[in-house]
Amino acid sequence: MIDRAELVAAANALLLPERFRDYGPNGLQVEGRARVAKLVSGVTASRALIEAAIAAGADTVLVHHGLFWRGQSGCVTGWMKQRLALLLAHDINLLAYHLPLDAHPELGNNAQLGLRMGWTGHSHFGEQDLGWLGERADGQAYANAQALADHLGLALNRSVSLISHGQAAIKNIAWCSGGAQSYFEAAIAAGADAFVTG
Repeated sequence: MIDRAELVAAANALLLPERFRDYGPNGLQVEGRARVAKLVSGVTASRALIEAAIAAGADTVLVHHGLFWRGQSGCVTGWMKQRLALLLAHDINLLAYHLPLDAHPELGNNAQLGLRMGWTGHSHFGEQDLGWLGERADGQAYANAQALADHLGLALNRSVSLISHGQAAIKNIAWCSGGAQSYFEAAIAAGADAFVTG
């Protein structure tokens, strides 16, 4: 068991949210119980995740995508009311870390994608240095963009959309989790042969 304030302080010390200009608040978004005994984590503060946390007897939910985002109306209606009502009725804390979790050099989404794919990152690019640039850990190049897409699909068990020009070998790989479409030019400027993003 840990005090909520200690848990938030430890998460903030690990993920350094103050480093980022983000699309929503990082850290404690909804205050629940002061003592934390069971934490459930997930990608998004969806109703299904909140209900699963309640069923598991959790008093804290930790997510990548929280409830509050810059530009949303701020009205507590519809899905927002339903999710907040569940959290408040069950006195559950909600912690959310968006860009800090993308960027963490070991635990972050980009670091974990590189690990899963067998890539070694050696530099960063893009706004707030969120993008990673690297190559395969074995030093080999992919024969072409299709070979890279096939490896991604197999490793992630997902279909991959490929936009490709030519059959050149892929040595330098840029990647950035989430919707980082606006980073294409920065990836090219960083020397990437291919760019992988959500």
